[in-house]
Amino acid sequence: MTTFRSGFVAVIGRPNVGKSTLVNALTGHKVSIVSSKPQTTRFRIMGVLHGEDSQLILIDTPGMHRPRHQLGDHMVKMAQRSLEAVDVIVHVVDAAAKVGAGDRRLAQLLAQEEAPVVLILNKADLPLHEATVDEYRALAHYRRHFVVSALHGTGLKELLDYLLAQLPEGPRYYPDDAKSDQHDAAIIAEHVREQVLLLTQDEVPHAVATMVEELHYREGGTIYARVDILVERESQKGILIGQGGGRLKEIGSRARQALEPLLQRPLYLDLWVRVKKDWRNRESLLRALGLSAER
Repeated sequence: MTTFRSGFVAVIGRPNVGKSTLVNALTGHKVSIVSSKPQTTRFRIMGVLHGEDSQLILIDTPGMHRPRHQLGDHMVKMAQRSLEAVDVIVHVVDAAAKVGAGDRRLAQLLAQEEAPVVLILNKADLPLHEATVDEYRALAHYRRHFVVSALHGTGLKELLDYLLAQLPEGPRYYPDDAKSDQHDAAIIAEHVREQVLLLTQDEVPHAVATMVEELHYREGGTIYARVDILVERESQKGILIGQGGGRLKEIGSRARQALEPLLQRPLYLDLWVRVKKDWRNRESLLRALGLSAER
C-alpha cells in the first residue's frame, strides 16, 4: 500500500521578493494576488498542491518588515505565526538585490526555528552576482538552497521534488478540488485590491483595503458582490474613482475578468469607495477586514 504524505510549508521573506509568485507557480494556480508594490500580501493564505500520494500545503505570508502602523504590526505577527507547526520553512530572498539588514534579522529569527529552513534565491532571470549569492547563503545554516525564477519557472521542479520528499506521513487535509483555504468573499476582495494596486501609484495602494459587504448567489448562477474600497483621504477617493468614474469602472472590469474563471460563474461587481481616516491604525476596522493578528 502506497504511503500518503502531507504537510505544511511556510513561505517567508522580505517584501517584494516574489513569495506569492513562487506559491502560485508551485501550486499551478493563482492563490495570491501579485503586484510590483511592496507588502501586496496582507494575509496568511494557503495554497494546495494535490498529488496521487501527497498533499502539499504552501503558506504564503506577508513580507517581514519594520511596521509603521498597526496594520504593519499585525502583518508581521501573522507571518511569524505562520512558522508554527510547519514541516519546512522556505526563506525567499531577491538574489538580484544586495543583502540588507532586514535579511540578516530574518535569517537570525529563522535560525531559532525547529523546522528545517531552505533558502530560495529567487529572480534568477535577472543578473546575479556570485558574491551576492554566497553572501545570502552565509546568512544562516540552511538545509538546502535553490536558485530559481518563480516568474519563469526556472529551478522549480527540483525545489518541488525536494519539498515533497520532506513531507511526513499524514492525512488529506483538503478535498481534492480545493485550491486554497480562501472563501469566495476573500478571493473577490483581494482581486479588486489587486487591480487597485496595478492601476494606481504613489501612496494610494498602501492606503487601500477592500471588503465584501454583500454577497448573493442569484438564480441563473450569477454572483452579486458589493465591495467597499476603503481609503484614508478624500483625495485618494477621487484618484480611485477617476474622471467620470472611469478608473473605478476599469478596476471593476479587470477584476471581473480575472475572477470569473476562478469562481466559474458570472460575476456582477458593485464597487463603492469610502473614506475611513487612518484605518490602518484602527483596531476595530482591522478586525472587520480580517487584518488583525489577534482575531
